[in-house]
Amino acid sequence: MPLYTDKNVRKQERCRYYTDKNIRKQASENILGSAYKHVLGTAGKRRKKTDASIAKIPGKHRDDTRRENTSVKIPEKYILITTKKTQAHKVRKEDKMNLKGRNFLKLIDFTPEEIGGLIDYAAELKKDKKNGVDHTDMHRGKNIVLIFEKTSTRTRCAFEVAAHDLGISVTYLDPSCSQIGKKESIADTARVLGRMFDGIEYRGYGQEIVEEIARYSGVPVWNGLTNEFHPTQILADFLTIREHFGRLKGINFVYMGDARYNMGNSLMIGCAKMGLNFTACAPSDYFPDGKLIELSRACAKESGAGLRFIEDPAEAVKGADVIYTDVWVSMGEPAEVWRERIEALGKYQVNDALMAATGNPECVFMHCLPAFHDTKTETGASVCEKFGRTEMEVTDSVFESKASIVFDEAENRMHTIKAVIAATL
Repeated sequence: MPLYTDKNVRKQERCRYYTDKNIRKQASENILGSAYKHVLGTAGKRRKKTDASIAKIPGKHRDDTRRENTSVKIPEKYILITTKKTQAHKVRKEDKMNLKGRNFLKLIDFTPEEIGGLIDYAAELKKDKKNGVDHTDMHRGKNIVLIFEKTSTRTRCAFEVAAHDLGISVTYLDPSCSQIGKKESIADTARVLGRMFDGIEYRGYGQEIVEEIARYSGVPVWNGLTNEFHPTQILADFLTIREHFGRLKGINFVYMGDARYNMGNSLMIGCAKMGLNFTACAPSDYFPDGKLIELSRACAKESGAGLRFIEDPAEAVKGADVIYTDVWVSMGEPAEVWRERIEALGKYQVNDALMAATGNPECVFMHCLPAFHDTKTETGASVCEKFGRTEMEVTDSVFESKASIVFDEAENRMHTIKAVIAATL
């Protein structure tokens, strides 16, 4: 999907993307196809890249293997260590996990051990930052580019601060700052950027775009958000949950609201892989894609996680440890869908009564932000004026309560993104 400088054209393009269900369904099938086969059929079979296979990758040359073979000078304590036998990821030299050169596009691509290793690494880096430990020599002299088709506060700041903490220089490209998709194709742009930068972050629309960048660039590519997946957010969520409960496995996790897009998809896959009991609570039309559900069930069978899809809020939240929600209208969707979402999702609002219905006084509230919990934003005020609602997916009383850990969650975006960058460059 191209980047446009003309706001009207860009708005039309966004509307077309969200209203054409056939195109969205086909894109989803293309994206999930290879991962689906990997989990359900040929799991564990990996082919080493030879010179011949590298030559077949568009834009990749034998000389580019220098990126993969050059050792990164990371102190030994920061090399990711995992074991298959313990959730605690105890250090064993023979189980050293190497993510150097890997893309971070969706959690489907990673094992529970690798995801857990990244969370461990993020926790270690967070501790070091709090203690004033300097890591600017870790990747000093490297350069990364951040491509933002969709604006963001947390994602941009997290990537920039994380990169600077690691000694990395950052270039930011928004829709008005490049020719990607306008005068130059995604593939051509990816090959150009891959020759100039050591890593590429993409935040925008279709998952197929970030997958194409990764296919052609020859350097690690990180997904800052697409319509289908938001993997860096889930790492931050899981680090936050572990900090508050001391574990991930066995946590009862309930997602309230529209579960068809990036947050519902990514949380479902993440919970299935890491052993959390995931419940999506929404009208049935707002459940995740059936094929992705089937893939998640296969992961859950391995981890012991539970998966439920329930329409009744009171039933869904019984015994919940975490209640999570997101905005009812996603970034890039036309404003006209507000009425439809309010009518469909109004009873799925997270409020004091819903929190009490958990029967668990230790239950926490989470949200990826931004949240419409009052009328202090332009969007909140506009929705209030049109529909008479002062609060949307969460009430202000829950958002500002002791149960809310949304700002711990927001901070952890930076620490987990730092772990991804440091481990994959």
